[in-house]
Amino acid sequence: MGIREKILEGTIQVFNKKGLKFTMDDIAAVLKMSKKTIYTVFRDKEALFLAMVDYIFDSIKESEREVLENSELSTVEKVRTILGVLPKGYKDLDFRQLYLLKGKFPKIYKQVEVRLETGWETTIELIEQGMEEGSIRPVKLPILKMMMEASLEQFFQRDVLIRHKITYREALTEVVNILMDGIEVRV
Repeated sequence: MGIREKILEGTIQVFNKKGLKFTMDDIAAVLKMSKKTIYTVFRDKEALFLAMVDYIFDSIKESEREVLENSELSTVEKVRTILGVLPKGYKDLDFRQLYLLKGKFPKIYKQVEVRLETGWETTIELIEQGMEEGSIRPVKLPILKMMMEASLEQFFQRDVLIRHKITYREALTEVVNILMDGIEVRV
């Protein structure tokens, strides 16, 4: 693991404990390295945070790739899993804290929004494959994509998950279940 990745992993670890209130001193302490070393890689907290956002989203894309390559999963199982995927090492990361980004770090929040709204090509192709094979009913893909994005963006804009003591993992699973299954009880 290179120094950049080590710093990003340490930042994620500290973020999970302290939320946005972490300091460079906190990261240096966890990593047992000098703050000066961190500043040789990242010029400031904002640059570090921006890199962390990309690092986490890149990890999500890697997890998606692993799902796609799993030949034991059906198309529907792949879609469900990809929509709810979180990187393996970050399942316990408290993504709920990201709602604070919009007011305190608008540039970083914008990067989260960009990453949520892009990179859908593989998922859309998989849903189209499911529609072609008849395992997924025909849907308007822009609407499905917008619903998923809007749900996730609301998690990052409001403190609803924290107020209701719902983990990000639970919320994401619920959104995917509602999108995939609807709310109707079928007999």
